[in-house]
Amino acid sequence: MLVADAQNRIVVLLGLLAFLFTTQATAQTLQTVRVSSDSTHFAIGEPEQRFVVWGVNYDHNSRGELLDEYWMERWEEVVEDFSEMKALGANCVRIHLQLGKFMIAADQPNEVALDQLAKLLKLAEETGLYLDITGLACYHKVNVPDWFDRLSEQDRWKAQALFWSAIARVCRNSPAVFCYDLMNEPILPGKRKSGEPAESQWLGGELGGKFFVQRLALDLAGRTRQQVAKAWVDQMVDAIREHDEHHMITVGVIPWVFVFGGGKPFFYSPEVGERLDFVSVHFYPEKGKVEAAIAALRAYDIGKPLVVEEMFPMKCSVEELADFVSQSAVFTDGWISFYWGQTAEQLTQKSNPTIAEAITASWLQRFQAMAKQMTKMK
Repeated sequence: MLVADAQNRIVVLLGLLAFLFTTQATAQTLQTVRVSSDSTHFAIGEPEQRFVVWGVNYDHNSRGELLDEYWMERWEEVVEDFSEMKALGANCVRIHLQLGKFMIAADQPNEVALDQLAKLLKLAEETGLYLDITGLACYHKVNVPDWFDRLSEQDRWKAQALFWSAIARVCRNSPAVFCYDLMNEPILPGKRKSGEPAESQWLGGELGGKFFVQRLALDLAGRTRQQVAKAWVDQMVDAIREHDEHHMITVGVIPWVFVFGGGKPFFYSPEVGERLDFVSVHFYPEKGKVEAAIAALRAYDIGKPLVVEEMFPMKCSVEELADFVSQSAVFTDGWISFYWGQTAEQLTQKSNPTIAEAITASWLQRFQAMAKQMTKMK
């Protein structure tokens, strides 16, 4: 019995040492991602090696809860999910942080939430996953403070800038930070006709109980849409650069070129996007329209790295989405899909999976199968 106990202790100790060694090695090899010297792609290391993003949005779990709603009480769930996302072949995880969880008041960040973000950074470093940190989320209205919606545009921007200042202060030294995404799918009001009232709601339409779209202003007040967007981007970038001069900054946008069947990028126009390090655009190709999606995506190939920051077979088949990725690989530097806390195996083992669960399982399997091919250095 004593011999057996001793052997068990040795096995446990060896396992622990192996885990610690692996964790340390992973953290040491995670290098900060940057824009290449010729500004056309992502790079790591010296000499430069090309880095290709293959990631997932970790925006909510299978119950619809956002990460910052359960990451303190159920940290073990987050740890397990990061392990599962790594096993999928992902190298980047896009997280979505709610302003209401990180700001106690317009002038007071939530230090408890910031400490938890620091903990998440360590987990990302240990797991070997980069973080696309998307901020200012107001997805769940219940978490949007009353004081925030009462602010004027100027004061709202100040609170948003303080949010980013606090985030950058925590994240500045972590190699796990891939980028800061200033806001998910910001929009602006159109020109008003004489006598027409200004917009009254900061948030756009609801989708599945969440509000993913947010207005930067309710009234142009004599300004052009480009002037408003540039002023907002500049204020957010300045807040980040006060603490972090190195990590990349972007804005994840709706591809209006695809939606409207033409036109030019707005946030990535010369008038607005000069200080954005790379292009992030969200694409959901439609059935039978993969070629149209590729043509629209090419409009965002403006000489900066290009990432499809959201994609999923929502409107097309798994095969068509895989074809979209393969065709766009010629000029695109990354793709980020979705992971909602359940593996393909868990979904397929359900006694009566829904159509959505079956599609998700099929895509996760395909995503994993494509990982090595898509992330190899070009």
